Amino acid sequence: MSSGNADSLLDLDANDQIGALHRGMVSPAELTAAAIARAEMLNPKLNAIIHPRFEKATREAAALSDGPVTTPLHGVPVVVKDLEAAIAGEPHHMGSRALKNVGYIAPVDSYITRRLRRAGAVIIGRTNTPEFGSTITTEPLAYGAAHNPWSLEHSTGGSSGGSAAAVGARIVAVGHANDGGGSIRIPASECGLVGLKPSRGRISKGPDAGESWMGATIDGVVTRSVRDTALMLDILSGYESGDPYTAPPFVRPLTQEVGRPVGFLRIGIIDHPLMDGGVDHPETRESMLHTRRLLESLGHIVEDAHPAAMGDPDFADTFTGIVAVATDVGLTDVESIIGRPVGEDDIEADNLFMREIGRSISATRYIAMVNWMHAWSRRMLDWWTPAEGSQGYDLLVTPTLAGPPPRLGWLTGPEAGLRLRSILQYTAQINVTGQPAVSLPLHWSGDGLPMGVQFIAAANREDVLVRIASQLELAAPWRDKVPPIACGAW
Repeated sequence: MSSGNADSLLDLDANDQIGALHRGMVSPAELTAAAIARAEMLNPKLNAIIHPRFEKATREAAALSDGPVTTPLHGVPVVVKDLEAAIAGEPHHMGSRALKNVGYIAPVDSYITRRLRRAGAVIIGRTNTPEFGSTITTEPLAYGAAHNPWSLEHSTGGSSGGSAAAVGARIVAVGHANDGGGSIRIPASECGLVGLKPSRGRISKGPDAGESWMGATIDGVVTRSVRDTALMLDILSGYESGDPYTAPPFVRPLTQEVGRPVGFLRIGIIDHPLMDGGVDHPETRESMLHTRRLLESLGHIVEDAHPAAMGDPDFADTFTGIVAVATDVGLTDVESIIGRPVGEDDIEADNLFMREIGRSISATRYIAMVNWMHAWSRRMLDWWTPAEGSQGYDLLVTPTLAGPPPRLGWLTGPEAGLRLRSILQYTAQINVTGQPAVSLPLHWSGDGLPMGVQFIAAANREDVLVRIASQLELAAPWRDKVPPIACGAW
């Protein structure tokens, strides 16, 4: 196959690439070479891939090209985030200068990396992330900012911003991501992608961890199509030995939910900020009006409704305290790796400040905060549970982020904390409840920047999300929208 034809396949989703690979239209070596060539051309502008694996990926793809097609992905090039998804013997710096400066190397593969490899994926590189995934823009001091493929002056979101930039720019069709407060959904929103945060316990965090942030964090992917997301969750989901808990298995593979009749759903919608200081952006209002009309045109019942607990003023401070304790523990782990205490030259100021908050919280206070969150989660989840004589709600629809992608630098510096809270209004709550949620690219701002819309299902109902997402993808297609960097405009 010509290199030009292999390159054109990168503009297709992973399912189409798999079809071409399985039919022998292209080899893993050819497709991987095309992805590497595109990365070499675009990554200097994006700063999405910070640890290239080009030589290793070339060898791995060649080995797949010499053998039979036995795996579902068989030669599909992907990227993984440099936060978890560890690869034994390779860098794993998590956006940290401390780990970068000592040249830290991961000792073992993570289970998610192992599943990717068993499925036949070819990992071409590790992607940029903010330090320890602690914010929603990818601008670490260790590696510099990732740039949005729709506008290089704007943020990619975070913490999976490097992966989202690589997928948005069509270097690869699939990027590993993870989410503790919106870090799959927000980069998907800002880069025009599908980003589904799975249910708690759906994907293993082993072997090094069972949970983090009180179970709020979970791995997943960012993709350009609903069917790619469904395929990847089928591959990555499932219990691994030693997991502290696991989500119930799907009734059928998620790939079989794509295009399945969704019925007529009762949907609540929010178009305004929930907490004090929230940004009420006119583009956000417009995105929700557009989404409401689209849903109603498909026969769904849409009402102005949401769980009262979602805007509880105590939520943000309680969640911050839980993350702060985890930050202190994480920095203690870093100190054990580098062999000395960390300081201002090692760790960014915001994370050092979070550590101080964490150290001020006693064990008794921490357990009280966890218990508060558990009770709060029950108040949240009751909204999706039909009361006696009531239908209940099937979905909640919200903005993913309160406004378009911010400019690089807006979420750094002394005002970063207040600004972060002003736009982070709708996602972190769903990490704590453990529900699945997906951001879909249903709106573009007047300046041509993508703005995602979030759909939240009841606990463990990824199937409902895949059905509604595939219905919307058909009704309002987004895959023909191409960022300037991917069409040679810059």
